[in-house]
Amino acid sequence: MTGLYFEECEPGRVFDHGTRRTVTETDNVLFCALTLNVAQVHLDEEYSKETIYGQRLVNSIYILGLVTGITVPDTTQGTTLGNLGFEQVTFPKPVFHGDTIHVVTEILSRRESKSRTDSGIVTWRHLGMNQRDEIICSCQRAALMYRRDSVVNR
Repeated sequence: MTGLYFEECEPGRVFDHGTRRTVTETDNVLFCALTLNVAQVHLDEEYSKETIYGQRLVNSIYILGLVTGITVPDTTQGTTLGNLGFEQVTFPKPVFHGDTIHVVTEILSRRESKSRTDSGIVTWRHLGMNQRDEIICSCQRAALMYRRDSVVNR
């Protein structure tokens, strides 16, 4: 397991994740197809030329998933019971085919679970940035994280 246990999730800790990902046209088209999102701004180049962006946008829900996914090996891989929710999700800048995304995460808070003795709740802030270090996605995510002793004693 490479993720952090609840006890290791110190508020204020920051991760500059080493994984970077260049977003491709295939990523965008496949994601739109899989999720039945047929918005022209994602799929129709001619239509998109007439928008304020002048080109197709990458689906923002794909970007949210990518930003969260990049964080997993350093934060929650093998040490979480699952996500509890996302809040304050914003997309301040658009993402286009060919943009390279990297992510910085900060642990905002942690608290003991009120209903479970094997875990606690950690709140993370993920900032996805493009190759120009412009924020393209910001979100807060709450995850239910295993306590170290609950896994060791299994």
